[in-house]
Amino acid sequence: MEKDKAIRDIQVEGFTVEDAIRKALKILGASKEDVIITVLKEEQKGLFGMAGAETAKIKATRKPPLK
Repeated sequence: MEKDKAIRDIQVEGFTVEDAIRKALKILGASKEDVIITVLKEEQKGLFGMAGAETAKIKATRKPPLK
């Protein structure tokens, strides 16, 4: 894949914010230090505090390369 066409930012949903971050890092093939994470929506707990009533959503943006 050419540098100019590489994925730079994505939006990902997950059961929790951490789940969404893990998915984004896997898709980007990057470490947490290489991306900027913006939480767009926190997950909402369901009945009796169970996870997954509403998913979390994050935006992961790849940091520009150092020159």
